[in-house]
Amino acid sequence: MSAKLAVVSGGGTGIGAAITRALAEDGHEVIIAGRREDPLAKVAAEVPGVTAVVADLADPTQVTRVADAVGDRAVDVLVNNAGGFVMSEGDSLADEAAMWRRTFDVNVLTAVLLTTALETSLRRPGGRVILLSSIAAQRGGAGPYSAAKAALHGWVFDLAARLGPDGVTANVISPGYVAETEFFGTRMTPEGHALRVGQTLVGRAGVPDDIAAAVRWLSGASGGYVTGQIIGVNGGSVLGR
Repeated sequence: MSAKLAVVSGGGTGIGAAITRALAEDGHEVIIAGRREDPLAKVAAEVPGVTAVVADLADPTQVTRVADAVGDRAVDVLVNNAGGFVMSEGDSLADEAAMWRRTFDVNVLTAVLLTTALETSLRRPGGRVILLSSIAAQRGGAGPYSAAKAALHGWVFDLAARLGPDGVTANVISPGYVAETEFFGTRMTPEGHALRVGQTLVGRAGVPDDIAAAVRWLSGASGGYVTGQIIGVNGGSVLGR
């Protein structure tokens, strides 16, 4: 029997790299995709069974590179992890519009285009679609980033309803504060770290492996009866509701 196949966007760093390693450990061949060649190549060199595809997933002409890498194989797990925080480059209305559009492209359009490109390749039954959101979608505080991530919540309900009859699940994982990633860049301060840890009920920051563990559960046999859900992995920073 051929190995299971997973596709992970943004698989070269942080949470995406941890997810890639976890799925590979569980016996998947993994195709990782993203804009930056060097981080993707590093993970592909370190983790057996990983293939890197360099593509801007907000560009429809480049998303096809991932579909070409999949070929005629069935995709068992699709993890839409690509995303990021976009900073404004000015104070004009045009600058504001550009920031919102780019934020939507990076966090929503990447997931929509990749999922659409691979939808017919999802294993039926048994395929899994997983979207990575953010605690910001549930409590606000990050402007366009909060809004973009919240858009994934509404979209996953449509995905789950459409794919469910074929035995394919679709869920959102919404991480809280996760240290050891590039997300905050140089913006994180010791005070900011302490504030975010203090908002949890468990007294610690998350790490990429915490999110990878949730992906492992949803992508495994025990996650087959879970679909259309927003799953918070946030140390209790935002309570379920």
